[in-house]
Amino acid sequence: MRRVVRQSKFRHVFGQAVKNDQCYDDIRVSRVTWDSAFCAVNPKFVAIIIEASGGGAFLILPLHKSGRIDKSYPTVCGHTGPVLDIDWCPHNDQVIASGSEDCTVMVWQIPENGLVTSMSEPVVVLEGHSKRVGIITWHPTARNVLLSAGCDNQIIIWNVGTGEAIITLEDMHPDVIYNVCWNRNGSLICTACKDKFIRVIDPRKETIIAEKEKAHEGARPMRAIFLADGNILTTGFSRMSERQLALWNIQNMEEPLTVNEVDTSNGVLLPFYDPDTNVVYICGKGDSSIRYFEITDEAPYVHFLNTFVTKEPQRGMGYMPKRGLDVNKCEIARFYKLHERKCEPIVMTVPRKSDLFQDDLYPDTAGPEASLEAEEWFEGKNGDPILISLKNGYVPGKNREFKVVKKNILDHKVTKNTENSSPANKSVSPTPSAKSETKLEEILKEIKSLKDLVSSQEKRIIQLEEQMSKIAI
Repeated sequence: MRRVVRQSKFRHVFGQAVKNDQCYDDIRVSRVTWDSAFCAVNPKFVAIIIEASGGGAFLILPLHKSGRIDKSYPTVCGHTGPVLDIDWCPHNDQVIASGSEDCTVMVWQIPENGLVTSMSEPVVVLEGHSKRVGIITWHPTARNVLLSAGCDNQIIIWNVGTGEAIITLEDMHPDVIYNVCWNRNGSLICTACKDKFIRVIDPRKETIIAEKEKAHEGARPMRAIFLADGNILTTGFSRMSERQLALWNIQNMEEPLTVNEVDTSNGVLLPFYDPDTNVVYICGKGDSSIRYFEITDEAPYVHFLNTFVTKEPQRGMGYMPKRGLDVNKCEIARFYKLHERKCEPIVMTVPRKSDLFQDDLYPDTAGPEASLEAEEWFEGKNGDPILISLKNGYVPGKNREFKVVKKNILDHKVTKNTENSSPANKSVSPTPSAKSETKLEEILKEIKSLKDLVSSQEKRIIQLEEQMSKIAI
């Protein structure tokens, strides 16, 4: 007997927007015409690209800082052109990279409790693109490896620790690159390009392993992402402007494993994939819905689960990593939906009666530890993600972040001073000074901002006293 209804634990997943007081209000979301998500989230902060006069800026808000965001709230504002894409480092929750129309990539280190004053000095500026940089993505398992792609049709892979461009992929893409995605262990990348090709590239050998022409016939932008099993999921448009979802096996790219027609609309479909549950969420730019599908390894491979619908269209979307979710509420995904003037979290939940930890919903997931150093990866090593259990909820470790911060960006600044010391000293001595210096800078900035506040309030009090004395007369 063939089952009429396919069994799946995700069949009843439902989405729910949070209450108004848990939204982030009064944010002027960027209006730049570029099909990126405009929002990046991790277990500590939400980052949102905003409108900025005379350059580019983005907001960094601690997750708990919901409500109305003051117009004078500090921003990250070092770019001279609009910011097009941002991405949090998967191995350090205080490091974020941004790409901009000013042709640069900048890497920023955010203070532990968020910004006190606006930040215009990045830790490192990566210069190598000749046109605007619209795509930024960190390597999933190697520390300090960052990929950027620009409108000069080049992909550059950087060692952020030294600020050097190690790999430059030229002449592979004859037209604008729509998106780039790493596979699970970061040994391959897949790209979608305006010439309607999907390419699978080995970046260290600088060779194209597989490619498919006209993966989607339509002229509108495509997206391609790697799944955990090595297959590729693409979103795009048919010749009749119907939006499509297709699944490809990279061993044989002649025909897709399956193609799903979604609907007829003109917004680009942004896919967000959860490798632990094999659920993919599709958010269209300008849509007011999130569709979600389950991917299985037997035909028809892609199973539609449900649609979460709201009234307001979305300008962008942030996707929380698994370790930032509330496992006690059976939350399997959380999105940060950008409206014109606010950011609204949306929670996806599997209904369960029990309050116990649901280990079938939360297999071990990729943790914040890098499995490789940048140099090891560039030399040819691969490493799978180091997994962590979410059984007791994710607790960020203090030592881990301190260690990673030192390696992450301050490496290349510190090693200059310690070039003559022995390797043992090299790894130990710079750490306390580097950390205490940054702490001291933070404290000094905070004191300065408080002093400014006090002096401005003093002036205001004097003015008010003068006004009162005139009234009294």
